[in-house]
Amino acid sequence: MDNFTIVLFKNKVKKKIIKKFKTKVNATKYYKNLIEENKNVFFGVETENGKKCVYELALVSKMDESSPYFVRDDFGRTIKIELEDPNYTIVEITPYRKEEQLYDIKNKTKIGVDKFMRKHLPKIGVKLLSKINNKIVIQHDSDINLFSLKSEDDCDRFVDGVSNYMINKGRIDTIIVKDSSPQQKKYLYDLLSSNGIPKSVLYRRFTTYKRE
Repeated sequence: MDNFTIVLFKNKVKKKIIKKFKTKVNATKYYKNLIEENKNVFFGVETENGKKCVYELALVSKMDESSPYFVRDDFGRTIKIELEDPNYTIVEITPYRKEEQLYDIKNKTKIGVDKFMRKHLPKIGVKLLSKINNKIVIQHDSDINLFSLKSEDDCDRFVDGVSNYMINKGRIDTIIVKDSSPQQKKYLYDLLSSNGIPKSVLYRRFTTYKRE
């Protein structure tokens, strides 16, 4: 019988069962490995369908001796966390970064951050990363790629994340331009439109409205 389960929560609601275990030792080891690996995700999901969201990873138990799990809310109040199934209780719960995705405008596909970094920002050669509205422009020699994010806020977060990543890794192969001058923006608009990107797409500042 599986007594321990690792569960992904979104806004305190069960989103996905990751894995089940019979013993607490194995479940805890797997859980801690996931949390450790998640530290490498520098750009996580913060909004979905225009609404703010918070992801958490929990280790839950079906054992009778488990104690109730309490957390403090934004106002400092102690809140008891309860699950939909009363037979389960939370052993441990940790904030979790679900990796965000970028939309590859040229190929009309989504790409995760990890794959994006390996494919478009490798250590080889000098690259230029620029921000324009809610989009990221990557220039590598004559190769130009354009990626869209949900909003300008997400775009800012992404650029900051890439910048910190490069600093932490001691990499100097990518020039990052976060705040473009009017002249730089005009250059990017002209460059991208000459490469077949409609200006109506370039001028757009978000893909989803932010809702409370």
